[in-house]
Amino acid sequence: MSSPEDDRLDETRRHLLRLAAQFPDDADVAYRTACVHDRLGLEAAAVPFYERCLAGTGLSDEDRRGALLGLGSTYRVLGRYAHAVETLRRGVAEYPDDGGLQTFLAMALYNAGEHHEAMRILLDLLATTSQDPSVQQYHRAISLYAKDLDTTV
Repeated sequence: MSSPEDDRLDETRRHLLRLAAQFPDDADVAYRTACVHDRLGLEAAAVPFYERCLAGTGLSDEDRRGALLGLGSTYRVLGRYAHAVETLRRGVAEYPDDGGLQTFLAMALYNAGEHHEAMRILLDLLATTSQDPSVQQYHRAISLYAKDLDTTV
């Protein structure tokens, strides 16, 4: 049995699909359509809408970030790791201070077998964003190890 929220999301999905058909070049409509598919667990159906919105123009900066993260994450969930890494690298290049994009890139890199780079990204992010006193106490060491986790003496 579906929940009232699922019913509303499905109704929203149907409405957005009509709008997407009516306005195929509207990046905002494509983005909203991708998001509702993702929320409903319809990741494969979200992909073309994410791709469409990123190929177009008119997305706000916040929505572009969300679309890059959403598409990269969706590719990762679908097992399309190379596409996930490519998309999330593009997101990190455009928004280098976005910790969410960096985190999802690290996850995709892990799935792609790039464990060293994934750890480097996460250690850098931890060292620069954590407010935990013990992490801050070892900030310098964590930053050094992030550059080369295999370093020994």
